[in-house]
Amino acid sequence: MTTRSDAPAHRGPLPDAPAHLCPLPDASAFLGPRSAARSAGRAGSVLRHALDHGLLGPRQPVAGFLDTDGIETSVASLHAAFDTVPDVLHTFAAKAASLVPVLRLLAGLGMGCEVASPGELRLARDAGFPPSRIVLDSPAKTHEEIAEALALGVALNADNLDELTRIDALRPAGCASVVGLRVNPQVGGGTIGAMSTATATSKFGVALRDPGGRERVVDAFVRRPWLTRLHAHVGSQGCPLELIAEGIAETYRLAEEINAVVGRRQITSLDIGGGLPVNFDDDEVRPTFDDHARALRAAAPGLFAGHYALVTEFGRSLLAKNGFIAARVEYAKQAGGRRIAVTHAGAQTATRTVLMPGAWPLRVGAFDPEGRPRTGPAEPQDIAGPCCFAGDMVAEGRELPLLTEGDWVVLYDTGAYYFSTPWAYNSLPRPAVHGYTLDEDAVRLAPVRDAQTLDEIAAESGARHADRLLALARPGR
Repeated sequence: MTTRSDAPAHRGPLPDAPAHLCPLPDASAFLGPRSAARSAGRAGSVLRHALDHGLLGPRQPVAGFLDTDGIETSVASLHAAFDTVPDVLHTFAAKAASLVPVLRLLAGLGMGCEVASPGELRLARDAGFPPSRIVLDSPAKTHEEIAEALALGVALNADNLDELTRIDALRPAGCASVVGLRVNPQVGGGTIGAMSTATATSKFGVALRDPGGRERVVDAFVRRPWLTRLHAHVGSQGCPLELIAEGIAETYRLAEEINAVVGRRQITSLDIGGGLPVNFDDDEVRPTFDDHARALRAAAPGLFAGHYALVTEFGRSLLAKNGFIAARVEYAKQAGGRRIAVTHAGAQTATRTVLMPGAWPLRVGAFDPEGRPRTGPAEPQDIAGPCCFAGDMVAEGRELPLLTEGDWVVLYDTGAYYFSTPWAYNSLPRPAVHGYTLDEDAVRLAPVRDAQTLDEIAAESGARHADRLLALARPGR
């Protein structure tokens, strides 16, 4: 199995790991239920520390926070769940937290990195992941992206058969890249269609159950001895473990079939994706990585036997419960008999929740201006964001102690995809992100990303080209 000590040298020097990063903590520490009071207590301690040190306040009304101890423990639980596999590379899906300090922390914990764009590849390399521990996935790779990955020695999963044709032409002699092919086992979808990638008409991979699909995949391997990996990712949030396991089992059976046809062990590794769903209802971590591994063993007993090296691509399940957003209540008002708290966390940082509230509901905590938990009778309240459209609502009719101007709301379970992947609607600045550790109420914070400045917003909006369109204007019109 891959461990932290197995990690190869990084691109650029990695700083010595602080003492609190070594060794990996006992995975059991965070695997059981965590009470809402405990979650609120930890968030409150961090919130008060941030207020005391000027990291939050009227001029810094929103920020994201990441629990580094929790991240370490989540990584440890992932390693433990697959510890019987002789050869496994756990990669982190960079899209879940495309922040260089977070990626570097994960590199130091023995993770690899899964990327899906030139930008994510750049972030992974800047974070210190060596090419041999990076996997490139994308359904729309250009010739240039493919050539760069192959030149670097980055592993690459082709999304379709036409992409394999491109790789045929671009793959240099002696190429160090492991090359795979993504297949769609077409086992169906979960409760969130947008998160289900193994439906009959999914845009990802080669559809195995379409007429002739399986045969074309087998032929692609027969004609390319250097094609040595199969890749499948069934889905994530809203997909039951049994569905995910069924898709991986079908991929395992296909690998066995291909190796039998070519008469040798050509496929040597399986990339089984990620997709472990996250419980957003309460503090309990469920399902766990152990639950996921048990489902995989039941569906494909040979998967853990060492016949194939494994690659995983978990993202949300490693970070979601290890982060929260804190946002100031700017106004509290009534409209049509409804109490509305207008805050600085809306669609720009909780995009999925605002646009798909039924699929991505978030728990909300209420705190007073000093960061202490709000008390008093609970009343139904809407939690609104700052964006200029009526649907910018993080929660509606939520039972909370009465919120007033200057209070703080905390959006729990937002360590993945939320503050790390902001939406530039209304040119609202990207919020600052801080990492923290908490030991017996002693809080330590470290910067992850600075808040975006108005100068930076203007620069991104083309300020240096401000007069260029005037040059195209026709005199007299």
